[in-house]
Amino acid sequence: MELPRKNSEHTVTITGYSSAGEGVGHLECGLTVFVRGALRGERCRISVLKVSKRCAWGRLLAVEEASPARVAPDCPYYPRCGGCQLRHMRYEEELSFKLGRVNDALERIGGLALRAEVIHPAPERTAYRNKVQYPVSAGTDGRVKMGFYRQRSHDVINVERCLLQPEGCNRSGWEVRDWMEVFAVPPYDEKTHTGLIRHVFCRQNSAGELLICLVANGGRLPHEAELVHSLRRSFPQLAGVVLNRNTERTNVILGPDYRVLWGKDHLCDTLCGLTFRLSVPSFFQVNRVQAEVLYQRALDFAGLTGQETVLDLYCGTGTISLVMAQRARRVIGAEIVPEAIEDARANARRNGMTNAGFICADAGQAAGELARQGIRPDVISVDPPRKGLSGEVIGAICQIAPARVVYVSCDPGTLARDLALFGERGYRAEKAEAVDMFPGTGHVETVVLLSHKKPDSYIHIDVEFGEGEGKIPVDKIVQRAEKYKPKERVTYKRIKEYVLEKYGFKVHTAYIAEVKRSLGLPMYDAPNAVEELKQPRKHPTPEKVEAIKDALHYFAVI
Repeated sequence: MELPRKNSEHTVTITGYSSAGEGVGHLECGLTVFVRGALRGERCRISVLKVSKRCAWGRLLAVEEASPARVAPDCPYYPRCGGCQLRHMRYEEELSFKLGRVNDALERIGGLALRAEVIHPAPERTAYRNKVQYPVSAGTDGRVKMGFYRQRSHDVINVERCLLQPEGCNRSGWEVRDWMEVFAVPPYDEKTHTGLIRHVFCRQNSAGELLICLVANGGRLPHEAELVHSLRRSFPQLAGVVLNRNTERTNVILGPDYRVLWGKDHLCDTLCGLTFRLSVPSFFQVNRVQAEVLYQRALDFAGLTGQETVLDLYCGTGTISLVMAQRARRVIGAEIVPEAIEDARANARRNGMTNAGFICADAGQAAGELARQGIRPDVISVDPPRKGLSGEVIGAICQIAPARVVYVSCDPGTLARDLALFGERGYRAEKAEAVDMFPGTGHVETVVLLSHKKPDSYIHIDVEFGEGEGKIPVDKIVQRAEKYKPKERVTYKRIKEYVLEKYGFKVHTAYIAEVKRSLGLPMYDAPNAVEELKQPRKHPTPEKVEAIKDALHYFAVI
């Protein structure tokens, strides 16, 4: 097959969509081509941008036969701004694409026969977000640029008004930009690590109150009083102004330190009839209306009767935990972010939830510690970040063996991967539904119910520990877990150092991985892992195997 040349022009028919919402077609030679902005069923003229052995990427030059699903984008910044991907698509087609994306991942990546038959549409497709984080940079004309990144770049597109943001969040950016220009406050330059203002953060609750945070490359701002005065004058509904210090050369938006310039460092908002305290770093779904739909479906999937113990991993500020606590006997939430746990505990008190407690711990460590205490949750709910669950967390969940796992996911690909791993460990994906949380974008939320497949020879034994597992109050469980100090994760580097010091020879990282794999220990995906080895893998000698096992014993891994 002769590959097409870069910049060559072709006519293609679009037959489907990629996971990112690009149109998918085939060139004359049979090579798959991805075309941003093309719709299913269209005949398009394209120019080839990039070619690999397996596929190509093309730029849309003209639509020769348009799909009835095509609409004129309603945003003047589209598609230059990378925030939205689907503003050229009718909403019915967008929902069809998102449901298809979920089901394609379940079948192709997860190898599952399960299909999501339902996607819950959003009643509002504009101004639905309750939080915005504007990157800031300097324009070539000397003016401050504030808006969103161009797709696949860190080039800031200056945005005056984003259709996804409520008016208060849009205007907060204007006010900060005006203050910066009046007082010559320099924007941050990530290439030189100079300048001051990196991001402007704004959260708006359902009552219209605003919390504004400036992320700065330093601990103080020039003319702080003038900034606060300007914001208070422009926003009568302003609840607080916060400064976040982030002096690291990193793409992570928020730094570790906060200082209140005026007012409060948090907002309160309502969700599913409950009230939640939200500080700047707190995770809270950005589409409150659709979050209620998502959490209601998760609650229904959990099948609670009032007698169950629920473990909620990646609990954030306790939103799913407290929703579950309305129907459960008790709920234990776990989250690694200390500020979020503080908010979660305050939220439980605020809502009078005495049957919900929270542990500040890594998800895997929390699950393992509860198992050590003899606490066997009937239901475990997980709402992990986009990267999904680690092998350690899946292993810990399966060791606890709850009757049901409710998995809430923002990425169909990692969801499907994890469902396949659960399937290998005795869990069956029973049902799935999608929720359109982010209209106009390629993102979609999914909730899945997994049930434990007990073999015929399985015997369940309830063991009472002291007061009896069913009788231990949730606050005592949390107190015990908080006292537990999980051992530091042993790195391959420490194992290699131990072997070198004790035995006098070096062992390769791949040897350690092979020994761990042979012992059935949890494995973690390497960020730079390759799919195919360039040369056959070498195996450790018996001497090195024994040395590695000794190190694993020494560090209490086995």
